[in-house]
Amino acid sequence: MRHNKSGRRLSRTTSHREAMFRNMVTSLLTHEKITTTDAKAKEIRSVAEKMITLGKRGDLHAIRMAASYIREKSVVHKLFTVIAPRFKERAGGYTRIIKLGVRNGDAAPLSMIQLLGDETSS
Repeated sequence: MRHNKSGRRLSRTTSHREAMFRNMVTSLLTHEKITTTDAKAKEIRSVAEKMITLGKRGDLHAIRMAASYIREKSVVHKLFTVIAPRFKERAGGYTRIIKLGVRNGDAAPLSMIQLLGDETSS
């Protein structure tokens, strides 16, 4: 039984899954939108929102915690100087997942995950 075990395994080992999430969150914060499968998008959403919440805190400990996960100084700098101030008034829900259909090769359901912009509607 898998009681109280949250998160999808995605047919990967723990180290591979964690490394993949780090890379995907880094790409999301760099490009502000990425296309991936539905399951991966839903999993990285929580990690990305935690990173943005750290960015909103803005203290030294938050910077070090984000840098220990992201590991690209330029992306950490962008998180704290560009992305986090954009969401300073928002209490959560910094990302949007849009379903795109299925992939041609294996019919995997695709989604685009993106950071919300400055707009207040839609």
